[in-house]
Amino acid sequence: MRSNKLLLAALALIVASASACAPVPVVEQGGLAGWLAAPHRSARNVARDEFRHPLETLSFFGVRDNSTVVEILPGSGGYYMEILAPFLKDRGRYVAADRDELAAPQYLEDHRKLLARLKAEPRFYEKVLVTKFNAGRHEIAPPGSADFVLTFRNLHNWIERGEVEGALRAFHRALKPGGVLGVVDHRGRTDMTQEAQMKSGYVREDHAIALIEKAGFKLVGASQVNANSKDRKDHPEGVWTLPPTYRLKDQDRAKYAAIGESDRFTLKFVRQ
Repeated sequence: MRSNKLLLAALALIVASASACAPVPVVEQGGLAGWLAAPHRSARNVARDEFRHPLETLSFFGVRDNSTVVEILPGSGGYYMEILAPFLKDRGRYVAADRDELAAPQYLEDHRKLLARLKAEPRFYEKVLVTKFNAGRHEIAPPGSADFVLTFRNLHNWIERGEVEGALRAFHRALKPGGVLGVVDHRGRTDMTQEAQMKSGYVREDHAIALIEKAGFKLVGASQVNANSKDRKDHPEGVWTLPPTYRLKDQDRAKYAAIGESDRFTLKFVRQ
């Protein structure tokens, strides 16, 4: 706990002195688009760009190279971390709010893989700050320090586990007044209740908006950049039937590959 507080204090000092940071490296002159093409990105992540639209998504949220961005649960694959951490390295700050010691063993292993990657590639990740996230139990960044808190395909888990209110409190504390909460998740069906489709991994968009606005945020934009009209949301293993999980393995794999990743809402809120 003490070490985490020291890291948070260090971040506060760095945020305060961001204007004195080194110039942007050559590859960043292309902005976010330049980092999408950077060779350090894994082939597995690059293959998902056509479904996850990272440039359009981050541009919609308004991320700039001098922003302080907290990503919630970046995962061992670090899909957005690969782009954001080097993009923000010299003028901004990337914070990975990842698992704490109470996480399940498989998630602790993912956390170890994340830390190993940060250590192995200091050129891109030496300035990344790793903090703890577990609903509302920790400060994910110094209060009022973050320009953005971003979460990708996590909201459905927090709703199912009864953790969403705590998570939203943590986000609200970390953000500056007027700071942006960006949320992407699997869009549920409107002809079914939230409870009826909860186990399938989908979230009704209106339900998500109501929960988040109740927590002290205001919806200021919605993008269809991650929409997928091919997703009928009636799969035998829910959203995990689709790529990249393919929970049914080789059963009807071509069918689900043709659908692609799930239909998703992309919502932009500001902290009130």
